Amino acid sequence: MSMFQIFNVSGSAVSAQAQRLNVVSSNLANADTVAGPDRSAYKARHVVFTTEPMGDVGAAGVTVSNVVEDNTPGRRIHDPGNPQADTQGYVTYSNVNVIEEMVNMISASRSYQNNIEVMNTAKSLLLKTLQLGQG
Repeated sequence: MSMFQIFNVSGSAVSAQAQRLNVVSSNLANADTVAGPDRSAYKARHVVFTTEPMGDVGAAGVTVSNVVEDNTPGRRIHDPGNPQADTQGYVTYSNVNVIEEMVNMISASRSYQNNIEVMNTAKSLLLKTLQLGQG
């Protein structure tokens, strides 16, 4: 694998993790939302990654192939005084699990950082290789 191919592989991972962080932030922003007039609450979203061959044999990057909705039912809380309550007095909240989303955020952030570090290391090695030729 070419040293320059490392930038493509790590760059694809950085891009995919950035998109994952955007989805997680959207989920966290809507964690406490209630169902609107159409009686459907916000549904958590999750990214689906797929591998993508990149140039050389054995080199593979990652892409986000899809963003899917979580179809688990949202929380229902009995609050008949709430203007968003249904006819039975229940308010339906989003199905976002804040703890799970925080774990996803930490995981995506660390993966993002690791891939940036891979690119920095490859850059450093390339610069040292060029310095050897000047010696």
